[in-house]
Amino acid sequence: MRIVDSQVHIWAANTPERPWPARHAPHKPEPITAGMLLAGMKAAGVDRCVLVPPSWEGERNDVCLAAAQKHPDRFAVMGRFDPEDPASRGKLPGWRKQPGMLGLRFTFHRPLLRPLLTEGKVDWLWGEAEKAGVPIMTLALHSDMHFFDKVAERHPGLRLTIDHLALTTGKDEEAFKGIGNVLPLAKRPNVAVKVSCLPHYTTDQYPFRKLDPYIRRVYGAFGPRRMFWGSDLSRLPCTYKQSLSYMSEEIPWLTAGDKEWILGRGVCEWLGWKLP
Repeated sequence: MRIVDSQVHIWAANTPERPWPARHAPHKPEPITAGMLLAGMKAAGVDRCVLVPPSWEGERNDVCLAAAQKHPDRFAVMGRFDPEDPASRGKLPGWRKQPGMLGLRFTFHRPLLRPLLTEGKVDWLWGEAEKAGVPIMTLALHSDMHFFDKVAERHPGLRLTIDHLALTTGKDEEAFKGIGNVLPLAKRPNVAVKVSCLPHYTTDQYPFRKLDPYIRRVYGAFGPRRMFWGSDLSRLPCTYKQSLSYMSEEIPWLTAGDKEWILGRGVCEWLGWKLP
């Protein structure tokens, strides 16, 4: 069974030669590099990672693409661009032709970015991505899930993935109180979810038993083929190994077949990242 992490950020330092935009602080004060990640993957038993360029670096993919092109068997990228830039409209037809690039990832949960979704400023994107065969991962608020229901209905050929079960703030019941807005998306066969970063959203310690009821609800709605484990390594309150083993070893009701899909096969098939 190949273990594939559906979300990890790697990045470079903020320097005068490569400055970051004034957005928000990084998850960690020091960058996570490709070399550091490879060492962590080896220790944790992770075979592959989907790299997501972090928003604090701006709309750039260079660090992640360089890692994916150097280690194509280990890394691939869900990249970024500015959807309000008119030049972005011409990028979609050739987006996946970039070596190492699988698709796009957008965040709409912060106040500065939320209007892109709620005011229809990215409506052009969905149809163009569907036409070009570019899958999209996105993080948005629980209260905004209805927008994605409409997008998925209008564009059945567009593969959408909701990151972190749309968790954005809080812990335990507070964090998960809006999960009921995510589950109805399961009726759209072109929508999947990432069961990623979950240890960050609980006060519980490993093996995170408080997460079990929520994982059961997601499993009951989406099934194992449309729920993708991910660490979101830079926000973990536990070790990388524990972020995997609570899902791979500590949930007895998941079958071996379920784990094969949740822990790697599902995200690779969804994104078209061929397994050996």
